[in-house]
Amino acid sequence: LKWLCVMLTNNVGHHLMVCQAMIPRNLKLFPYICGSRMLSGYKPKRNIKDSYKILELEEGCSLDDIRNSYRSLAKKYHPDSGSATADSEAFMKVEEAYRVVLNDVATKKKSSENNEEEEDQFKPKAPQHRHYLSFEGVGFGTPSQREKQYMQFRVDRATEQVLEYRKQRLESQHAVTDLMKARDVRESKKVKITQAVERLVEDLIQESMAKGDFDNLSGKGKPLQKFSDCPHIDPMTHNLNRILIDNGYQPEWILLQKEIRETIERLRKSIVASRSQLGGPMTPYRQKQWNRICEQFIEDIRKLNKRIDNFNLVVPILSRQMVHFSADKEIVRAQKAYEALMENREASNSDTKEKEEENVKRFGWKSSLFKWLNL
Repeated sequence: LKWLCVMLTNNVGHHLMVCQAMIPRNLKLFPYICGSRMLSGYKPKRNIKDSYKILELEEGCSLDDIRNSYRSLAKKYHPDSGSATADSEAFMKVEEAYRVVLNDVATKKKSSENNEEEEDQFKPKAPQHRHYLSFEGVGFGTPSQREKQYMQFRVDRATEQVLEYRKQRLESQHAVTDLMKARDVRESKKVKITQAVERLVEDLIQESMAKGDFDNLSGKGKPLQKFSDCPHIDPMTHNLNRILIDNGYQPEWILLQKEIRETIERLRKSIVASRSQLGGPMTPYRQKQWNRICEQFIEDIRKLNKRIDNFNLVVPILSRQMVHFSADKEIVRAQKAYEALMENREASNSDTKEKEEENVKRFGWKSSLFKWLNL
């Protein structure tokens, strides 16, 4: 490769065809040789505009465009490429145009660099420390006077920032202390209330014992039996619950549950009875009455749902909670119950009529004889 480069640099025109014959068919190597090694001793003979036209380029294009155009044309016209458009003379023209364009681009680049250097020489150069003399727009006078004023300004700004930081810190500390005081007050109120309730309960128990209200208990004078031996259960709590249950005490949620069930049954029966009293068919007057009954029923269901909310807040077991009743569904249910009741009545009336007809058929002559005798 070095020998070929030396030969090419000494006599380009004579050894060009020899290079093409000896170099393998590697299109990447040939542009490197022609582009870098040949430029050192080459003198352009072709016109620059014609060279740009051969490479299908315009003046002012970049080096990447020149190289890409040369590679595509070399693949097209290179005699060793094996393509149908291979032509050695066309390839020679492309090679010469490529070197002319590269030389033109190099000379233009050097001239532009020289012009910039000349312009830089005549530009007025400001001192390098000028950008440090702005002082954030503070002060007036000479630079030294402005510097003193700026230093004082920075000191004042720093003191203000320190004071603001201390103020915010003290305010946050006071806010924390106020929250702690309020929490302590709430906790103390809770403790006072619990202690007052405990004292009240203890006073009521002592008063009842003095009156003899506990003398009629079945287990008086006997030791309390533990409800369970489980270590996770408080025996005192279970003993108290067992005593309350044995003496007929019922928790609040059980009473509420019983009341809710009784109320919904009563409301269902009342609306079915009201519908049966109206009867059928529904006239406009009866329809107005039925609408009033339905409005009252919806109001009762709304009140019942409020009781259900209170029950759900008190009940200790999640599976025991109740859902709201739907007034529309209950009205539809009452209508269906009324229709079933009417069907049962019609069936019972038809049965009684059939029995009467059978009795008339059996005892018809006897009834006619009794009527004749009475006459």
